[in-house]
Amino acid sequence: MSGNSVSFHRVLKAAPQKVYRAFTEEAAIASWLPPYGFLCTVHQMDARVGGTFKMSFQNFSTGNSHSFGGTYSEMQPGTLLQYVESFDDPNLPGEMKTTIKMKAVSCGTEINIVQEGIPEIIPTEMCYLGWQDSLDKLIKLVEPEIPDA
Repeated sequence: MSGNSVSFHRVLKAAPQKVYRAFTEEAAIASWLPPYGFLCTVHQMDARVGGTFKMSFQNFSTGNSHSFGGTYSEMQPGTLLQYVESFDDPNLPGEMKTTIKMKAVSCGTEINIVQEGIPEIIPTEMCYLGWQDSLDKLIKLVEPEIPDA
């Protein structure tokens, strides 16, 4: 793994189980993971330890896309999710490890995310910008409590 890493801390006004679901359900992750200006296609997702996933992000402005996939290495519903992933593009070598820790707090969920092994060619500040967009979209997905009609 390269030395490039980013980390984030947020408190979300949603229960840990709901936040966890946002990371492990295809439609949910497709809606919030891509930064603004990108679309996500989930090609395959088997959210269990040892299960794999395959996704692609498409730049809506240019139409260009990049694909990536990985394997879930640790999963504890509502508390921990860890996966290792890599890009399909040989110009983006290596594996990245992402660890998401969730903890119930009085107002919802404290979440800590660490992504390690980001390919050297990707500027760390661009990862920060992308994750900030994604986390903004995650909040908009999990915080509303919409009752059934």
